[in-house]
Amino acid sequence: MNNLQEIALTLIPGIGNVLVKQLLSYCGSAELVFKTTKGKLLKIPGIGEKLATAIVEQDVMKEAENQLQWLEKTQSQALFYTDKNYPQRLKVLHDSPALLYVQGNVNLNHEKTIGIVGTRNASEYGKSVTEKIIADLVLHNPLIVSGLAYGIDITAHKAALHHQLPTLGVMASGLQTIYPPTHQKVAEQMKANGGVATEYSFGVKPDAPRFPERNRIIAGISDVLLVIETGLKGGTLITVDVAAEYKKPILAVPGNLGVRTYEGCNDLIRSHKALIYTNVADLENIAGWTRKVANTSQQAIPAIDLSANEQKVYDLLCQHKELHLDQLAWQSQIPLNQLANLLLNLEFQGLVKSKKGKMFGV
Repeated sequence: MNNLQEIALTLIPGIGNVLVKQLLSYCGSAELVFKTTKGKLLKIPGIGEKLATAIVEQDVMKEAENQLQWLEKTQSQALFYTDKNYPQRLKVLHDSPALLYVQGNVNLNHEKTIGIVGTRNASEYGKSVTEKIIADLVLHNPLIVSGLAYGIDITAHKAALHHQLPTLGVMASGLQTIYPPTHQKVAEQMKANGGVATEYSFGVKPDAPRFPERNRIIAGISDVLLVIETGLKGGTLITVDVAAEYKKPILAVPGNLGVRTYEGCNDLIRSHKALIYTNVADLENIAGWTRKVANTSQQAIPAIDLSANEQKVYDLLCQHKELHLDQLAWQSQIPLNQLANLLLNLEFQGLVKSKKGKMFGV
């Protein structure tokens, strides 16, 4: 249930996320903050005369009531950072939002999350790469996180919808303003399996400083940040810097030399700020994600955790029914000596059968 005092606490001018948490740690709850005397508030580090007066006078309560009415009217929710449904990935960060406004049917503590970011001026290649990556991630059913912007962001959201993956749009405005407005329809579709979220209250309009601020939420809520296409300047690189500060794994898709919108990706890889992305196995390895498969033959066996390369080989054999060792090596791009060990492991697990003439099948 949305709490009036929690919302009110975040609406106090000049308070900031860090001081909200400071007050909570000293007072115990938002309700108790507003019941604390001015003298005691002034003893809390970081709380000065102006802020203490604002808390005691409680002038923000009326606005908090308006926010509650908006939440009820629009079937939205406000998640305070002490709420059990607040994203745990954000909770551990020092500058995480004290309050998140959320619309939709989204699990903010989804098992696997990936942030996908890139330029607003995306090339057709960048868009197609985004779509391919998300198609390759279907087996993991991750939450796709992006910023609803033109270019790579909206391509990621649309691809997630197409493949029925949950997707979250992090906004730089209040929930009443989808920006850009042309993405309103996509945002509405996202709410059935995902949604939109923001740290800004109803009525707040998007402006330039808020976009970098929202980027830290994209970085913080993601297990891995994937940069699809970016130049040498822009909001994408701000997100990368924040992700690096949060110790998040970062991957970047390489681009052709001389293409302006890929200069940023190439520079991230060259300077070792990001690892190169060549296929989904790169992401699986850095995130520690494994796929679970079950044998569909008459002799059923339990689901088995496979490495990314084992899964690749198994998928190829399922697709072709039978392949020669050399064909497997060529199609999987796995060296023969490594491939032989993988096939032996798969054979021990009952997933692969070796046949005459270096043929393998399922």
